[in-house]
Amino acid sequence: MSKSDDDLDAHGIELVQALATEAAEPTILIVDTKDLSGLPAGVPVAFDRKAQAFRSVKGLIEEFRQAPDRRKGTATVETLASFIALVDRHKDQDSVLFGKTSYPEPKLTAVLDYDKEGVAARNRSHRIVYAFPLTEEFKAWVNGNAKPMAQDVFAAFLEEHAAELAAPTDGERSEYERLFNEKMATPSEVVALSRHLEVFVAARVKNGIRLQTGERTVEFSEEHKDSKGEAVIIPGVFMVSVPAFVDGEAVRIPARLRYRIVSGDIKWFYQLYRWEFFLREQVGHDLKHASNETGLPAFEGAPEV
Repeated sequence: MSKSDDDLDAHGIELVQALATEAAEPTILIVDTKDLSGLPAGVPVAFDRKAQAFRSVKGLIEEFRQAPDRRKGTATVETLASFIALVDRHKDQDSVLFGKTSYPEPKLTAVLDYDKEGVAARNRSHRIVYAFPLTEEFKAWVNGNAKPMAQDVFAAFLEEHAAELAAPTDGERSEYERLFNEKMATPSEVVALSRHLEVFVAARVKNGIRLQTGERTVEFSEEHKDSKGEAVIIPGVFMVSVPAFVDGEAVRIPARLRYRIVSGDIKWFYQLYRWEFFLREQVGHDLKHASNETGLPAFEGAPEV
């Protein structure tokens, strides 16, 4: 065989090998998806000639990604001010706010990639949540609501929370004195009551009388060495003003003062009037405030899961 024949055979072998290799290698194709909702204009796929099947190349491409393809996840903030600031940082013209206003789990949720009006849905997966963390002071008032206390415990409670007592406004005094047929107390009158009770902590109670003014009196016997047997005036209603949420505005709640006398022993308790209503009102106010500050629409309820 001549040298030229050898060269021809070698070339043929190389050609066959090249064709075989080409037949085994996948081919990248771009599928036109511009008319399909939620997809880019073209999607790359690999055609596996050997298996005669199409394969996705998304996983391979994602290995080389240097930044996320979109924003997603939920940020949690501890104050309303932080919620507003972070929403302002990430919002767009289609972001929305949702507010769950009822206790025990009030919450504001910003869905930053919410659906655009009149067009296909977006991902709805980039969110900011403010769950209204309660203050310890508010928890203390709610936890003690309507629970009978021994006189020394009740006196200590009033002393400890004296800073959360508020003077009633003229409107509050008029409304609640008429509603309860009780006289409203000033903070100094409530504090004075707590100190009277400390003096009579071990005394026996003789009787309790309701006065025409709407106040009540409790008369203690003189068994206590420091007692003078005086009648102590008990106001019927007082105002509590305490921030319900961390760094939030104070919520004003009327509280009715009550006691029970059994065989000379007395138990004290207070009843917060419609405190869940006032809390819901504050959450609604905060939702409206967040909407005004961010310029976003607000809805009472929860977004799609």
